[in-house]
Amino acid sequence: MSDRFSAYRIHQRDGGIQARFEQLTLDDLSPGEVVIRVSHSSINYKDALAGTGAGRILRRYPLVGGIDLAGSVERSADPAYKAGDAVLVTGCGMSETRDGGYAQFARLPASAVVAMPRGLDALSAMALGTAGFAAGRAIMRMEINGQNPAMGPVVVTGATGGVGSLAIDMLSAKGYEVVALTGKPESESYLRALGASQLLLRGELTAGKQALETARWGGAIDNAGGDTLAWLLRTTHDGGNVASIGLASGGELHTTVMPFILRGVSLLGVNSSGAGREVRMAVWARLSSDLKPRHLDRIVTRSIELGELPSAFDSYLKGSVVGRTIVRIGPVAS
Repeated sequence: MSDRFSAYRIHQRDGGIQARFEQLTLDDLSPGEVVIRVSHSSINYKDALAGTGAGRILRRYPLVGGIDLAGSVERSADPAYKAGDAVLVTGCGMSETRDGGYAQFARLPASAVVAMPRGLDALSAMALGTAGFAAGRAIMRMEINGQNPAMGPVVVTGATGGVGSLAIDMLSAKGYEVVALTGKPESESYLRALGASQLLLRGELTAGKQALETARWGGAIDNAGGDTLAWLLRTTHDGGNVASIGLASGGELHTTVMPFILRGVSLLGVNSSGAGREVRMAVWARLSSDLKPRHLDRIVTRSIELGELPSAFDSYLKGSVVGRTIVRIGPVAS
């Protein structure tokens, strides 16, 4: 392999964040048993926050950005992996405490590495990425807690984003009636093509102030948090599950105990980055089989080269992104 390779590295300077492309060597990367030649990554909202400094994501500096990667093993000190093996990594501290996927090479602990599941390749794995992992884990947690299509429609907030788009596709394939809550009425045809049976426009919501409101949902997958999450709890049917994934509308939750003690609603937290290996293996097994989205080609709405990365973050911060963005890392110059 080449001694030096390109990486998008994030620094802390004078109380602010500076990110830039640099030429690194393996010795510059955080430690690990497995060296991966990265072919693809993706962009998540968290990546945009980290790469621009709009959110405090990194816990040490400098680090290579990117919370997702897929590629092939270059070399491994762990016998579980050998050169040439197709692998993926999502979360596991990348772009928080470890160097991430926005580089031509990555070095990670073997415990973080997942052998590419049958039915996926680097491109489809990154079409899913952390967003697909979060959506899949949310559905699995809801299923374990008794969720089923007979309980009524499941509403998905942040419907046009990566998590929302993938969740709609997965849920509809499992027989759920899916309602897409969005602020983008122009995306109706996109959302219906993924399996949404109804659109609910964010600007038309008339949330009440009561501790409980008329029950409308069998369950929900929420990417918004804040007042939206509180409203979902107030409007979910008896025994329904609300999976909380994101905080695009706010990190605070103002609610009462009434949905929990009078309707038995369950609020399920979904942590994608810190999931243990057993959980990650189980989720990826489902994502490559019965939960594999049917419309990944529609959901991937943009594919960019590594060098285009800095200009791609702004649309995430503005909330104008639809679907998923693939980042093609590109080969190392010989």
